[in-house]
Amino acid sequence: MKSPLLTLPGAVPGEGVDEGVAAHYGDLFREQRSLADGAGVVDLSHRGVLTVTGDDRLSWLHLLLTQHVSELPPDQATEALILSAHGHIEHALYLVDDGTTTWAHVEPGTQEALLAYLESMKFFYRVEVADRTAEFAVVHLPAGSIAQAPDGVTVRETAYGRDLFLPRGDLESYVAANGPAIGLLAHEALRVEQHRPRLGFETDHRTIPHELGWIGSAVHLQKGCYRGQETVARVQNLGKPPRRLVFLHLDGSEVHLPPHGAEVRLAADGPDGRKVGFVTTSVRHHELGPIALALVKRNVPADAELLAEGTAAAQEIVVEP
Repeated sequence: MKSPLLTLPGAVPGEGVDEGVAAHYGDLFREQRSLADGAGVVDLSHRGVLTVTGDDRLSWLHLLLTQHVSELPPDQATEALILSAHGHIEHALYLVDDGTTTWAHVEPGTQEALLAYLESMKFFYRVEVADRTAEFAVVHLPAGSIAQAPDGVTVRETAYGRDLFLPRGDLESYVAANGPAIGLLAHEALRVEQHRPRLGFETDHRTIPHELGWIGSAVHLQKGCYRGQETVARVQNLGKPPRRLVFLHLDGSEVHLPPHGAEVRLAADGPDGRKVGFVTTSVRHHELGPIALALVKRNVPADAELLAEGTAAAQEIVVEP
């Protein structure tokens, strides 16, 4: 979905899966400061939106998701994963139930595959699953925002702010009334600062939840009967995920930001040393300067200085070795 807000003055489109919304509107650091201060609206209208209705919706989702949702109270936000049979992360869902409908927003372009999987698992359950992306647009209000959600709009509220499922036709008027519009790069900078993983950025085809610290927030360890649970239980009991997420403070004298996939090496081994990981997301933060998330091998010493595509990087622990 391509956002109508891309026509606003100064709008610069995002890249890759985020090309449907603005990366920024001409002043990246001003937008970050506004967001950190609780002002502005982030356009996330390129994200997929799915709904699940029916009497069995929560008990049915409970069987499929890594999160405990069978008794999810109305208006309580949660997040959940769908794993492969081998425990690798396939989908990440950001959920809220309004009492009659479960709403989820997901990464851009993943909703069709997710819908197909959910449809294949309906069996005899009284549920209906629908792709509502064409009808609803997600916008994000930061924590502390005084902007109000319109009557009847479903809101997903967390410690980081509120996600609104707006009727798509109301997107422009809502942002005009509650702005300023904030680009996705500002949202990403705060996400990296908060050490929050994102599907397709911090994940690859073999990522498991323990590696990213998704245990607790997206994986409930006291429930069973979901695909991939055996891997989660085994790693939890042995305590040895093969990789771990780290937060990197990058050398601020470098103009170049290491891109997604940039190789991470031990600084002691030099720029031609053995690869020990890769950069997942790198951003410029309005206070911290250049920062990044990276996935490194579990046995990398927690105090080791690193090189991210040649850029010196000090690591901060996100997931314990």
